[in-house]
Amino acid sequence: MTRFHFRSTLIPLAGAVLIGTAGVAAADNDDLADYMDMFEPLPAMPPLPADNTMTPEKIELGKMLFFEPRISASGTISCATCHNPALGWADRIDRSVGHDGQVGLRNTPTVLNSGFLEAQFWDGREPDLEGQALGPIEADDEMAMNLDDAIEQLNEFEEYNEHFRAAFPESDGEITGENMAQAMAAFQRTLNTPNSPFDRFLRGDRQAMSDDQVEGMKLFVDSGCVACHNGPALTDSRFYEFDLPGPTDEGRFVVTGDEADRNHFRTPTLRNVAVTYPYFHNGSISDLGEAINLMGEQMLGTEFEDDELEKLVDFMHALTGEMPQITPPALP
Repeated sequence: MTRFHFRSTLIPLAGAVLIGTAGVAAADNDDLADYMDMFEPLPAMPPLPADNTMTPEKIELGKMLFFEPRISASGTISCATCHNPALGWADRIDRSVGHDGQVGLRNTPTVLNSGFLEAQFWDGREPDLEGQALGPIEADDEMAMNLDDAIEQLNEFEEYNEHFRAAFPESDGEITGENMAQAMAAFQRTLNTPNSPFDRFLRGDRQAMSDDQVEGMKLFVDSGCVACHNGPALTDSRFYEFDLPGPTDEGRFVVTGDEADRNHFRTPTLRNVAVTYPYFHNGSISDLGEAINLMGEQMLGTEFEDDELEKLVDFMHALTGEMPQITPPALP
């Protein structure tokens, strides 16, 4: 594979003579600015859809549904079971465990900053959070509950009827799959992690990252990582072939039927990557440094030196933002 090289384009030295420390400092600042231009800080909120207004009532209802285990066949599994707030809104096991102890095929991705993604699930089978929300409820190896049964379960509680009326007054609070999906998506769009050291650095606080983290950021650009890990969520939301040990998983091919998509998976976000291990679509790697090395080998055709790897790991830690402060709801 061809290794990406960005460094040569960053500092035009031909014909330039820098004299004195002021000139050197100016060149260093220009150099750093070129690197910083490759990134953008995480906004406070992701883009909002035109057909799903964010209201406090809708967000509160979505939170209740996110934590509600009675919309699972066993009555014990909720979205928060696998997307645990205490575990980076993931579960920190290699592959998710769902209904009747079934082990799923894939690792649970964090829902943090998921509103910034242009494709949901590892195989991108849904384009947005509204499309994603109901999938785990009906999946046989996750919550394993028919949607009509889930709606019937919610209708048994007058408190849910009241919350749906408050969140969806235009439909007189009818409990429908569409309304459930919109409420859950609205809640998930609040689960963002701004103000990481990296974000503060990009906004001008030059002391927010250590020297090694800054060097790791530069190496991230120079080595080509930024080609796929870009944008506010540090993912292009595209799909690439990746070879890992573990169960056979055809990836995006299952969605499209296109042979070119076989074994292709979505680029994961690097936001909060230091606290959302294990890594990759099957959770086969738990160590962050090992994961970075594997990415270097398979995607860039390179093996990082030990000191390079340490700086890249340090940079990844600078991507951990402020976690959303969510109080689990009191359910009826």
